[in-house]
Amino acid sequence: MRVSPKYIVVEVVGSLIGMVVFVGVFLVMYALWAQWWALWAAIVIGVVSLIGIVLEPRRVRSIAYRLREDDLLFRRGIMFQRQVAVPYGRMQLVDITRGPVARALGLADLKFVTAAASTAVTVPGLPMEEADRLRDELVALAETRRAGL
Repeated sequence: MRVSPKYIVVEVVGSLIGMVVFVGVFLVMYALWAQWWALWAAIVIGVVSLIGIVLEPRRVRSIAYRLREDDLLFRRGIMFQRQVAVPYGRMQLVDITRGPVARALGLADLKFVTAAASTAVTVPGLPMEEADRLRDELVALAETRRAGL
């Protein structure tokens, strides 16, 4: 299953805020102290940020997850792809987080934590109802797998 297309808005807003802050800092440095390199830094950050924003829809479409019989499979990435299989019996915590933009759009992030810190997986951009349903289902599956049922 894929994440909500509304998640693109969350990522674009975050990128725009970051770009405005960093470009603004360098433009202020250029204006106040006439640091010529600060103007170039602002231009480079602005261009790189805009390229990232243009690629954001494709990056969000690359995020997917699937519930299998014994584990949850998560994948993301365009050039550098990451695939993680999290066994239900190894899940220790299933957490829902919501930032302000995601909350306004009715989205949430679902985070799975296992004993190994490197396998912590976050599925972003889920509709809130889906995140609640998935959390409850995964907690139940994790309990049955740990109990050996």
